[in-house]
Amino acid sequence: MFVIRAAQRGDLDQVHEVAKHLDTVNLPDDREVLTHILDLAERSFAGEVETFKREYIFVLEDRDARRIIGTSMIHAQHGTRRSPHVYFEVGKVERYSESIDHYAVHQTLQLKYNYDGPTEIGGLILLPEYRGRPGALGRMLSYLRFLYIAMHRERFRDVVLSELLPPLEEDGTSILWEALGRHFTGLTYQRADLLSKDNKEFIRALFPQETLYTALLPVDVRAVIGVVGPDTRGVERMLRKIGFEYASQIDPFDGGPHFSARTDDITLVKAARRARVSADTLGEGEGKPGLVAFEPGTAPWFQAVQAPIEVADSGQVRLGATTRAELGVEPGQEVALLPL
Repeated sequence: MFVIRAAQRGDLDQVHEVAKHLDTVNLPDDREVLTHILDLAERSFAGEVETFKREYIFVLEDRDARRIIGTSMIHAQHGTRRSPHVYFEVGKVERYSESIDHYAVHQTLQLKYNYDGPTEIGGLILLPEYRGRPGALGRMLSYLRFLYIAMHRERFRDVVLSELLPPLEEDGTSILWEALGRHFTGLTYQRADLLSKDNKEFIRALFPQETLYTALLPVDVRAVIGVVGPDTRGVERMLRKIGFEYASQIDPFDGGPHFSARTDDITLVKAARRARVSADTLGEGEGKPGLVAFEPGTAPWFQAVQAPIEVADSGQVRLGATTRAELGVEPGQEVALLPL
């Protein structure tokens, strides 16, 4: 049985093992930073943090192995006055010379700031040995976030953002950063990326504010702007399928593309619903696949499984006995559902 639940402070050791596989700014290979992230996540689920400052982390557990094997995240709001959402807006400029009859379209980058930003999803990691298994565990981790957003729509913004990783070098560096950002900041890509989570001042102070013409960059650098990396193409396909589109924005450090969608237009948010658990249980082979989420009101605050469900005309949902036991839910209690 695989169960997704709210992350807790006591998950530090296992979450750290998962973080080592990707080492991103949202979930870095750094125990001190992870300690702070998990503390904020637990307090967010408990309602102890101001609504739009909350950061939710979900962990996927292999209950048989007693092991955390994956994570995903929601940032209630990415971009505030203290810490704005910073990005390059990708545009174009047209030029024409009548005297030599030459027309050109130039790609441009313009540094932008959003002080009242969107909700952001991210931090999706699944250990390599669990990828490709029956049950689509990666999909489970990803879709669960949209079910949670639907359950608590008032806690999230009207737009959802996803920042995708671009192609990176074997050592994890970015050729865009080496050609652009490093010249202005003197920082390594990894140091700048980690620093930017809580400190945007050095970007405002040191990055060029003028419009940049990408034609001035080397060809290989231009080739990664707005391009999805090979390990993230599956995420791109999933996002497009549920209503996301390329936002003509990129990460100012590595050129990774930003995808966005209006929250209420996301197909998974629209498909989610609530129902009360029926006293009748599903038999073997009955029901259709779905995600089932339950909030017990105490720690771990939230947990969900992927399991067969059957919603009756009365609005009640029939679940299997194993599903009810894993969630700790009783007949008459309310659960949230996302048919798959």
